[in-house]
This record gives sequence, structure tokens and C-alpha cells, in this order.
Amino acid sequence: MNTGDTLDLEVPKITRTTLALYAGASGDHNPVHIDMDACAAVGIPDVFAHGMLSMAYLGRLLTDHYAQDRIRSFSVRFSAITPVNSTPRCTGTVTSVEDGLATLDLTMALPDGTVTLRGSAVVTTH
Repeated sequence: MNTGDTLDLEVPKITRTTLALYAGASGDHNPVHIDMDACAAVGIPDVFAHGMLSMAYLGRLLTDHYAQDRIRSFSVRFSAITPVNSTPRCTGTVTSVEDGLATLDLTMALPDGTVTLRGSAVVTTH
């Protein structure tokens, strides 16, 4: 593992079915994620992905490359909504490697470049 190494995950299209299944699995039934009428009532044009669903995809990016017991920290900040029917991409870049620990910058971005989620993680190098 070296500074500058990159990770990549192409997220499957986030459909209405994805949002409904995630709502059931997570218990987050906030109408802005599953009910277009509720969105319209508050001026939101359509439903959008749960923030924790987006975070889960960044987590998958990490666990696709590192065993869970190597992940020492993982944090994110939400910066934009992830719209329904989008196909975001998750990426990670190793920004430093020191004393057996690697620090990564993480992002989830839409095809137009809009970053919907930024994060960081620290993993062990072995």
C-alpha cells in the first residue's frame, strides 16, 4: 500500500426499489426517501437516497479492499443529496502511510461530478 493508491467502486443504479428495500432493512421510513407525494408537498422534486445507504456504499468500498478488522476509523460528511436513479461512483485515495497505518480520503460522486459524500478512513497496512 502506497500513498496515491486508489480504490474504486461502481455503485449499482439507486432505484426506487433500492430505496424501499433499504427503508425496510434499516427502519428509516422517512417519506423523503420513498414517497413522491410527500416530497412534492415540501417542494422536493423527487425521493432521494438515505444518507446511511450512501455511507454503506463507501463502507463496501473499504471492505472490498480491506478486511473489517483492519479498519481503524471511518467517518463521512454528507455534502449533497444522492438522487433516485443515479449511478454514483465511490473512490478512495491513500493520502499517507505511516507507522503501519494508511489514511484514505473517500468520496461518493454522481456522474456529473457532484460529490454527495466525503469521508476518511484509517486502515492498518497489514
